[in-house]
Amino acid sequence: MTAKAIMIQGTASNAGKSLLAAGLCRVFRQDGYKVAPFKSQNMALNSAITPEGLEMGRAQVTQAQAAGVVPDVRMNPVLLKPTNDTGSQVIVNGVPRGTMGAVEYFKYKKALIPEVMEAYHALAEEYDIIVIEGAGSPAEINLKTDDFVNMGMARRARAPVLLCGDIDRGGVFASLYGTVKLLEPEEQELIRGLIINKFRGDPEILRPGLGTLEELTGKPVLGVVPMLDVDVDDEDSLSARLTGGGKVGLIDIAVVRLPRISNFTDFNPLERMEAVSLRYVDSSSALGRPDLIILPGTKNTMGDLLWLRQSGMEAAILKHAARGGPVAGICGGYQMLGRQVSDPDGVEGGGTLAGLGLLDAETVFLGEKTRTQVSGTFTGAAGLFSGLNGAAFEGYEIHMGSTTGSGAPLAAFTTQRGERHTDGFAQGNVWGCYVHGIFDKGETASALVEALLREKGLEGSAAAVDWQEYAQQQYDKLADGVRGALDMNAVYRILERGV
Repeated sequence: MTAKAIMIQGTASNAGKSLLAAGLCRVFRQDGYKVAPFKSQNMALNSAITPEGLEMGRAQVTQAQAAGVVPDVRMNPVLLKPTNDTGSQVIVNGVPRGTMGAVEYFKYKKALIPEVMEAYHALAEEYDIIVIEGAGSPAEINLKTDDFVNMGMARRARAPVLLCGDIDRGGVFASLYGTVKLLEPEEQELIRGLIINKFRGDPEILRPGLGTLEELTGKPVLGVVPMLDVDVDDEDSLSARLTGGGKVGLIDIAVVRLPRISNFTDFNPLERMEAVSLRYVDSSSALGRPDLIILPGTKNTMGDLLWLRQSGMEAAILKHAARGGPVAGICGGYQMLGRQVSDPDGVEGGGTLAGLGLLDAETVFLGEKTRTQVSGTFTGAAGLFSGLNGAAFEGYEIHMGSTTGSGAPLAAFTTQRGERHTDGFAQGNVWGCYVHGIFDKGETASALVEALLREKGLEGSAAAVDWQEYAQQQYDKLADGVRGALDMNAVYRILERGV
């Protein structure tokens, strides 16, 4: 058996490809099919660890969950994690291959095509339908040589393409028309339908424009998808979560928006809690006096530590901590909280930097990346966070450094291979650890927020959402929105006919 394939491409980054792909995965699953997502190459700093200890893009993890299947690294064989403006760590089949500059990778990528197609064909033998997601825009004509992400992938997988455009940005008719017309005739032939995405208002006002668009492109418009009110994990730092204002809650949590912030989805469970207002800040003037400052993960700890220092954020954080304000760090943020960060092997460019000095710990970067899922409990939380002790968590580690220090470890856990370890340190109202996803389990999120409430003299419990149950509800809601907006009969015809 070989799976049928359908591909979602977009006129630009953040056109909504990932969400539409997740929605189609859920629709097909609801209709009784065994479905897998696939994105041959993803550039994102949000990643996760599979049960085998391999690294893949967070968007494909979300899509797999929407499809009701276990995330598999074959669903995202190439992951690029930017380390600076011109270079990325290249991860192939879940394992790092090194860091490359943009020009170096452009020359290298052709060698990855056999591995990409091997992953795709292996999935196609196990599933009924593959929902493929493109990257950026297929009309990036400077990048079309040896393409295996957009039309190159569609051609190799013999997948019909649905092209979506973001009307919320404006210019959607021009972007859809221009994208189609910049493609070669054989590439245009692969496009079997257009989708208007992220619409606000009455779609009837679009009818005259839709007809003209169909005439000009020769492609049917399959639907107008509204701006869907769904809460699923975001793709990357283009997320509206990082810029939009949130609700006002009893507890104000400020997450520092580092230039190379990664895995900000760690904090989505806190954002969902009624008692919490969670905001991302990138300047000392915007910080204010929060109840908790969190330093998140980053793909470049030393570079972002320098940014903290040069931007004035370090001084603001130290002032907050000096008056007893709580601070927490996850992964790269945890590394920054220690006395020193060293890079003797040049993993991040080499050298040594002083950390914030809020934890009695030091980090040394290693060439080998730690990748594992974990489950454990807090054991050494101190100060106002002592209520966390005994709380259970689940998550994953994904980092290049080793951190040592004095004092009792923050947590004890077991890895997916059955190994027992400790992680993190706490000092007064400051703690840090390597575990991503540590707040996904409601028990941990509730214990944290209840500790912050008690510190403010507020009584009461802080109920946390059960992440697994909540996510399934959101995937069903997403599927309802996609099914209601698209002509699914036409989508199934396109899927059945192929190319």
